[in-house]
Amino acid sequence: MEVQERLDDVLSRIRAGEEAANRPAHSVSLVAVSKTFDAEAIRPVIEAGQRVFGENRVQEAQGKWPALRAENPGIELHLIGPLQSNKAAEAVALFDVIETIDREKIARAVAAEMERQGRKPRLYVQVNTGLEPQKTGIAPEETVAFVDFCRTGLDLEVEGLMCIPPVDENPGPHFALLAKIAGRCGLERLSMGMSGDFEAAIAFGATSVRVGSAIFGAR
Repeated sequence: MEVQERLDDVLSRIRAGEEAANRPAHSVSLVAVSKTFDAEAIRPVIEAGQRVFGENRVQEAQGKWPALRAENPGIELHLIGPLQSNKAAEAVALFDVIETIDREKIARAVAAEMERQGRKPRLYVQVNTGLEPQKTGIAPEETVAFVDFCRTGLDLEVEGLMCIPPVDENPGPHFALLAKIAGRCGLERLSMGMSGDFEAAIAFGATSVRVGSAIFGAR
């Protein structure tokens, strides 16, 4: 399949998932995950009409996106990988959405950089729904208090929650848990679901899905 066909197929599956879940058309947005792919691989996806992309590493994104955005105004860039406090300045400067706020140190660093730069990327809190030690993300039982701290302690506007379920488990319960926590936080935005499970995520209320290999091919 060509890039246009792969992108159209993913978008069609998203629309079908919305319909199956009795959700409004276009209520779920697609974040095309371009991590590890260079500018030459990304350009055809932009030319096919995609405008929202996700990257895992700040340094990698810095190496390709300033030029791509200069060529293609209107691109929205999401940080979907772990953020280190020493990269907060670069992340706030480059990304439109940071989906991986997961601890007080990161929240404070991002808040300070937003104040210093006068720039306000949209923010999500990452939740480690599987309590996996190798993954970043705040524990589910600590999320409500952490979101409250971000709001009241740092005056950060948290837009939603994000999760990455364990690869060897049914993702459904993890998506359901994230939706439940979001409800307790008064949040309506849910970033969940990837190439192998985004249709299930839509059924559980995802408002954005992060899809890479189904669009770009194998890494």
